Amino acid sequence: MKRIIYRSLIFIFFLISIFVIYLSTIGIETNRFNNQIENIIKDYDEDLNIELKKIKIVLDPLNLEINVKTIGPKLQSKKKAIEIERVQTQIAINSLINNNFSLKNLEISTKSLEIKNLISFVRSFKNTPELYLLEKIFKRGHLVSDINIEFDKEGKITENYKVKGFIKNAKISLLKKYNLDRINLIFDFKKNEYKFTEVDLLLNNLSLFSKEIYVKSLQKNFLVNGSIENKNTSFDDEIFQRLINSYFKNLEFKKIDLNFKNKFSFKIDKNYKFSDLEISSETFLKNVKFTNHLKFNKFLPNLKEDIELNNHKLNINFKKNSLSLKGKGVILLQEKGDIIDYHFVNNNKKFLFNCNLTIEKKPLKIEFLGYKKKPNKKATISLKGSHVFGNKTLIEKLSLTEKKNKFNIYQLVLDINQNIDHFKKINLHYFDKDMRENKLDLIKNNKRYDLKGPKFNANFVIENFINDDSESLKIKFNKDLNLNIKIDQVYLDGDFKMSNLEGTLALNKNEIDNANLNASFSEDKNFKFTIKSNNQEKVTTLFLDQPEPILKRYKFIKGFKNGSLDFYSSKKENMSVSNLKIYDFRLKELPILTKLLTLASLQGIADILSGEGITFDEFEMNFKNNGNLMVIDELYAIGPAISILMEGYLEKNKLISLRGSLVPATTINKAIGNIPVLGKILVGSKTGEGVLGVSFKIKGPPKNPETTVNPIKTLTPRFITRTLEKIKKN
Repeated sequence: MKRIIYRSLIFIFFLISIFVIYLSTIGIETNRFNNQIENIIKDYDEDLNIELKKIKIVLDPLNLEINVKTIGPKLQSKKKAIEIERVQTQIAINSLINNNFSLKNLEISTKSLEIKNLISFVRSFKNTPELYLLEKIFKRGHLVSDINIEFDKEGKITENYKVKGFIKNAKISLLKKYNLDRINLIFDFKKNEYKFTEVDLLLNNLSLFSKEIYVKSLQKNFLVNGSIENKNTSFDDEIFQRLINSYFKNLEFKKIDLNFKNKFSFKIDKNYKFSDLEISSETFLKNVKFTNHLKFNKFLPNLKEDIELNNHKLNINFKKNSLSLKGKGVILLQEKGDIIDYHFVNNNKKFLFNCNLTIEKKPLKIEFLGYKKKPNKKATISLKGSHVFGNKTLIEKLSLTEKKNKFNIYQLVLDINQNIDHFKKINLHYFDKDMRENKLDLIKNNKRYDLKGPKFNANFVIENFINDDSESLKIKFNKDLNLNIKIDQVYLDGDFKMSNLEGTLALNKNEIDNANLNASFSEDKNFKFTIKSNNQEKVTTLFLDQPEPILKRYKFIKGFKNGSLDFYSSKKENMSVSNLKIYDFRLKELPILTKLLTLASLQGIADILSGEGITFDEFEMNFKNNGNLMVIDELYAIGPAISILMEGYLEKNKLISLRGSLVPATTINKAIGNIPVLGKILVGSKTGEGVLGVSFKIKGPPKNPETTVNPIKTLTPRFITRTLEKIKKN
């Protein structure tokens, strides 16, 4: 009996073992748990239904659980449905024994779902503004995910969920300006944590990649951090207009090739408000081209229409409203590249800058100072300072250095309109194109400035003052300026210099209001310049014992020699009335006069003019200026060979209109000699050969005026009167 019982037990145990092994490995299919699973889904939402096929049950004897799995169920809500790859869960055996059916967890694996349809399905039972927005911006894409939901002992869904999956070839359109296309990524979500890895997408055709983007839910907002990078991206014009030119409207980008690696973090609240943004970027600019709006042609003669940046390494950091940009690379301002390094910091309302530009084989000049960099020498321009937005700019130091040539400006302050407020000092020590050494300092001394130095070559300053009509180098101050001047030697050109230039100069509203300057030439010849102003009138005087270094620079005068100059001008409002006198000088060539003499068949005098030159005893001109219009009331010149009387007007850069008379001295002598008694006293009995004079007209554009000449047989009373005045005076 015992043997039978023993064998029966062994057989039963064997059957149970086989049954357990079968259930644990192969399992069975049944519909028994379908209703329970459907009820659990309905507990989450009444409109949510799941259509299940047969369920496969596999026993897990070690954990005393039953693994339940179904293939190809369909999830439905109202008239919308999505297909699921599989649903799997674990049921505790003791819950079945106690007739208390409960799930431990629920694992759902989806098929490849179209994202737009998935969002639409979720909205059918849980409609929110966020889901509505997502449905609008998503244009295409597919999603595959694995969802793991856990239940507590009471069958309630806990917060320990996990969602993993990937998105393939999605497209998002934002505000018609930004398109995110070919979006591919892997996601991993769990409670309060959202991780995106292997993110690959196109932003308006800009290829971007991120190894990881991590989002963490805090109490009131989300913390987002991650990285993003691109490789060898080249933008076209359309992309510039959207992504770059909208932020840098004054640069007009034409081309950019770059790659970058960015690390970022920020917070975003439930109202989509951003805060605590931090960015750290390593950017390599392979090539950038934008329109050149710099007016630096006077300094860089071969300045290009476009500026190019090549091979720039940038480090960019943004944190708490502070932006730092540090870089170095090649800049093409002219034909060949130069090296530039820079560091910019935008700290809330203050902008800091520090730049160094090294120029080697390209030209660099400061024309009005006569400086020109030697072709194979290296020059460095440095600029350091700060700018307060909506306020002043401080340039701590602006310098140009080329070996022994040094130009330095310290503590220069500009107002909001870029006018000079004040500066501490300016040091100039350089050799100019004439190979003359210049040493000059301009130093602030309380409320005035002292301009002093042992030597300065003013040749180029004078040349630019006479010939340059541009406004590009006009320096403006925002307040009155008082200047004390003391320079030991001032060179006017290669032959003339002044010694001991001393005096004062005052500027009011960027115009010289008062001045008193004195200097001496060699051989006890002097220079004196004064300006005196009151509320209604400004009186200017200039006396030069040696005007040659000034007058010979005018293009219409060549070969000016000797003489002295006396100038007087009175200005009221915009009208000035002036008188210019030049005594005892000689002209070797005056193109307009030569043409008149040739047309008048006075070739002998013309030959003298182009040879040794013609001597004049006196030149006097009375004229008025009003804006660009000069009216010559009278111009009279008398000399041993000829005399000229002229009047007319000149409109700057537009029109010349002059008329007058030109008479050889023999004709004058003859005419005056015919005056009874007085003529014999003034001229004597010999009156010459009676050569006739001419009347002339000069009219037309300044570069190509038309000249007409007509002979005259008699002299006007005005001409004779002016001549008699000069003869009496002499």
